[in-house]
Amino acid sequence: MIPESFIQELLHRVDIVDLIDSHVPLKKAGANYAACCPFHNEKSPSFTVSPSKQFYHCFGCGAHGTAIGFMMEYAGLGFIDAVRELANRVGMVVPEDERRRPADAPQTVALAEAMGRAARFYYESLKTSPKAIAYLKSRGVSGEVARRFGIGYAGDGWQNLEQAFERYDDPALQSAGLVIRNEQGRLYDRFRDRVMFPIINAKGEVIAFGGRVLGEGEPKYLNSPETPLFEKGREVFGLPQARAALRETNTAIVVEGYMDVVALAQHGVGNALATLGTATTPTHVQKLLRQVDRIAYCFDGDSAGRKAAWRALENSLEALPEQKSIGFVFLPPEDDPDSYVRAHGADEFKRLVAQATPLSDFMLGELSAHCDLASAEGRAQLVAAAKPLLGRLQTPLLRLQIVKQLAEKTGFSQAEVERLCDLRPITRPAPARAPRRPPSLARALLALLLQKPELARQVPLAALTDSSGEARAVRQLCAAVADAGPVTPGLAALIERLRGSDEESVLREAAAELMQHPFAEEDIDSEFAGAIEQLQAGEQRRAFEELQTKVQRLGVSGLNDNEKRQYLAALSGRNPPAAVREGN
Repeated sequence: MIPESFIQELLHRVDIVDLIDSHVPLKKAGANYAACCPFHNEKSPSFTVSPSKQFYHCFGCGAHGTAIGFMMEYAGLGFIDAVRELANRVGMVVPEDERRRPADAPQTVALAEAMGRAARFYYESLKTSPKAIAYLKSRGVSGEVARRFGIGYAGDGWQNLEQAFERYDDPALQSAGLVIRNEQGRLYDRFRDRVMFPIINAKGEVIAFGGRVLGEGEPKYLNSPETPLFEKGREVFGLPQARAALRETNTAIVVEGYMDVVALAQHGVGNALATLGTATTPTHVQKLLRQVDRIAYCFDGDSAGRKAAWRALENSLEALPEQKSIGFVFLPPEDDPDSYVRAHGADEFKRLVAQATPLSDFMLGELSAHCDLASAEGRAQLVAAAKPLLGRLQTPLLRLQIVKQLAEKTGFSQAEVERLCDLRPITRPAPARAPRRPPSLARALLALLLQKPELARQVPLAALTDSSGEARAVRQLCAAVADAGPVTPGLAALIERLRGSDEESVLREAAAELMQHPFAEEDIDSEFAGAIEQLQAGEQRRAFEELQTKVQRLGVSGLNDNEKRQYLAALSGRNPPAAVREGN
């Protein structure tokens, strides 16, 4: 792990304005700088960079982060590579030695370290496996592309990972899905004699593997099980490597297999990604359409591929927003993306992607193929089959276009189709940006601490009994400031210090909101004092209510001496009950 002190020093030396300006020209806009967002298409600048907070935020697509986050998103780098890139920029050397994990570190940290170590072991093992190298060469994979994707090899022994870990029986190896314990209690490697494809998350951490068997064997592809690190319905293979190409093409090509992604990248098609042994989910679609305006599904050309395409269509309907589009590429039955791009080249494959069948045409075409449109019964059947799909579609304009096409095919009027399909108007609230919503006390305190982190040393945490996410984020932030020593980290350093924590998203959202609604500098101290006063008053009320409940149940005599003093002190200035005035 890279020491926190190094990250803090790095972010202190890197000026986020200079960094982003070297990639995206910025213009002064008041106290901040602005540009058209590099992460989505827009005509009016909504991308803002704050030199004081060392933080960027796009008010259009919601992208935000620190200098490290920018390099990860813009350059498609993992966390460690982004840190190295920035360190090179300012002449710093990243510490190479890994620190031992603290005994009380979260479980996910232990799992991430185990997966990272396994990935390095598999990667080094590939270099000494002639048959794995021969397999990749036979698929046209170069050494450069293999390095880019971190491809490795799991040997055909039963306990190869024993070489990579001090304790092969470490529970983290089983929790991470690397090692299995059978009914007899024997431990063995999950992946054996397979080419290994690491799945990497947004932080640059290896969270899972896909293993392709060498030669004949089942299953052809073996994936990691779901773990605290990995949920297959949320992740895709190849996203870190594809980010630059996604920005350039504004299109994500979704394929089925790891080798499809690698082969397309080998031929210069860098914007391909693969789902991980599961059908495309709405979460996948939402994740990709936050980065691009178009998804093109390209599965195998056989019947199984068409079925996968249909499942992808069904799962895309509710997640498809306005002004985004989804298309389907259908290859010849004997081809998959890997074989097609090798046989016909990248230009021909890109042409197919550009001419992908629109979602509406694919949907009506597939439904019509199962209906006899020459008969009244068949036309009625088509409307009935389309009804549940149209009901799930949340884009009014596209739904209207499909209704019109359905009316033309069936002979019904547009109004009749809408009535038969029970289509109610889709109403959505206006996206106008409201002023800062009345925050909870914990949320207001969190915003104040992010704008002036040194105030975290003055927070009476014993009075913060709230269990909300904002309150937990305040506690984490205060702990991070306390652990940092005498020099208080800035906002960017704190965000990176808490990267991967349970409340990271709450902290990022609060930081992004602060970009739009900062506190006036001259008001921060008084706002903070008021928030602390409210916090302590709330704690006093809570303590009094507990004592009051106890008195009602047991009487004053049921309190111990300390509780009596607290109770009588709390009653000062109130109108105490007669029994208390008489000393009972």
